[in-house]
Amino acid sequence: MRYELYYWPSIQGRGEFVRLLLEEAGADYVDVARLPEENGTGLPALLRLLGGESLEHVPFAPPFLKAGDLVIGQTANILLYLGPRLRLAPKTEAGRHWAHQLQLTIADLVGEIHDTHHPIASSLYYEDQKPEALRRAKDFTKNRLPKFLGYFEQVRAQNSFRSGYLVGDTLSYVDLSMFQVVAGLRYAFPRTMSRLEPGCPGLVELHRRVARRPRLVAYLASERRLPFSEEGIFRHYPELDR
Repeated sequence: MRYELYYWPSIQGRGEFVRLLLEEAGADYVDVARLPEENGTGLPALLRLLGGESLEHVPFAPPFLKAGDLVIGQTANILLYLGPRLRLAPKTEAGRHWAHQLQLTIADLVGEIHDTHHPIASSLYYEDQKPEALRRAKDFTKNRLPKFLGYFEQVRAQNSFRSGYLVGDTLSYVDLSMFQVVAGLRYAFPRTMSRLEPGCPGLVELHRRVARRPRLVAYLASERRLPFSEEGIFRHYPELDR
C-alpha cells in the first residue's frame, strides 16, 4: 500500500513523528503537501481534504494519513494504526495499549513544549505573549520537563525485556517518537538539556541508538528531513532556556 501523509510542507511539527515511523519501516509513502501543485498535490490538496472534500470523517487538523479508503487523524492515532502494520509495535494487545499510552503521554509533553512559546494563543505571535512565555518556560524547565524525562527514564529501566527500548524487546514507534523529543529539546533548550541529561542516561542512549539505524541515518541526512526552526513545535528562544 502507498500511504499518503498530509501535513504542513515547511515544518517538522507533529507530522515528523509519523514520518520517522514511515522512514524507519521503509514504507511506500508520499508527503502530499510537499509535492508540486500542478500534479493535484501540494498544499491545496491538504486544504481540500481539511475542507471536507469527499470525506465522511473530516480531520480537525494535520497530520492525517490516507491508507486506502481510510483517513486517520491525530498523531498518536496514526501511529497506533501504522505501528502493527509496519512491524514497529508490540505484537500483543496489552503491549499495543501500553505503547499507545506512552505515545499519548509524549503527546502531552509535546503540547507543553509548544505552550512554552505560545502559552496564551496559537493565533498570537510569540512577541505578543513574551512575558507569559517567560513564566511558562521557567516552570516547564524547572518542574515539568524533569518530571516527564524522569518518567520515561523509569519506563525504559523497568522494561521487563531489558532491551534498552521503551516497550518490548525491539524498536517501536514510541522509541522513534522519544528520539524526536530528545532531538527537539536539544534544539529548543540546549542549556536545560545539558543540565538534565546526566539524570536520564537511558534516554540519551536510546536517542543515540535510534540515530544510528541505517534507514534513519539516510533520512536524517536527506532533504526529506526538514530542519528545526522557529516555526514549529521546538523553537529556540535563548531567553526561555535558563
